[in-house]
Amino acid sequence: MSWLDDTDDVDDDDKYADYEARNRPNPKGNRARTKTRPEHSDAVTGRVLTVDRGRYTVLVGEGTPEEHEATSSRASELRKQPIVTGDRVDLVGDTSGDEGTLSRIVRIQPRTTVLRRSADDSDEVERIIVANADQMLIVVAAANPEPRPRLVDRYLVAAFDAGITPILCITKTDLADPTDFLANFSGLEIRTVTSGLDATPTEEITDLLSGHSTVAVGHSGVGKSTLVNALVPDANRAIGRVNTVTGRGRHTSSSTISYRVGNDGWIIDTPGVRSFGLGHVNPDNILRAFTDLAAIAEDCPRGCTHLPDAPDCALNERVNDEDELGEAGKQRLDSFQRMLASLTG
Repeated sequence: MSWLDDTDDVDDDDKYADYEARNRPNPKGNRARTKTRPEHSDAVTGRVLTVDRGRYTVLVGEGTPEEHEATSSRASELRKQPIVTGDRVDLVGDTSGDEGTLSRIVRIQPRTTVLRRSADDSDEVERIIVANADQMLIVVAAANPEPRPRLVDRYLVAAFDAGITPILCITKTDLADPTDFLANFSGLEIRTVTSGLDATPTEEITDLLSGHSTVAVGHSGVGKSTLVNALVPDANRAIGRVNTVTGRGRHTSSSTISYRVGNDGWIIDTPGVRSFGLGHVNPDNILRAFTDLAAIAEDCPRGCTHLPDAPDCALNERVNDEDELGEAGKQRLDSFQRMLASLTG
């Protein structure tokens, strides 16, 4: 008796159909897909310097005599994972960097920090800007375009939320005195450097960047690319001009790219922006960006929202105390509450 005869209660056509389905040859002649991925034990690690239309420029052998750049694509299993400038990745294939070669990114190393932004405060879709930065260089012009304290507040919130140390750089100080603007941040312990037309403090900034990975951010037209070109002479970043009618800068940098500064420092130049959405930030973390206000908020009742109508809020009760907050403190409280309101709806 054959196996086809051992189940008399099954129709003969069903028996043969089942047999053929289990024994039909693969028409393509290839192996069945498997979810088991290779370990890639021979992979080499590199730093992503920039991303351009699905191609990644990766620095391999960093800090060694064999240091070089390799062009890479991403493995199919990473197609849903963002790979950004600053990422540490594992490569396989031809990693020589020779012309015409293409390696493949098969792993993303765990990130120490992630800087994100959203289109606006109501947008829950976040975009990763850079990975593994430990400092943020916030570039602001003293004039042309006029400095925007609230935009700087947003940078600070994003930096503190990501665990990144902020540094404030004021450019174009030959056009205006930045003292009044800097008063907005007098309550924060932020390192500040200033730069004028003929007085770019390249040595001071290079020292600040030494041993760190620093992301540079700023409004369009503030002179960020000019500063990067001063720190990295062969960067050749495009420099824009400010519209004399609107007072707005034009976007000149269209990509995020890493440059080495000195022997062991990195600066990551990002495109200029006119807004910085914080839809991804937990409102509870915003107060950390305002350490002067946080000290006062310790006297607030449990669960205080710190909004203007919050009952018994220590911040609101002491906002009119000139000796306590001062005019700059009032402005900072206003900025803080505006961000809270936009995030909490």
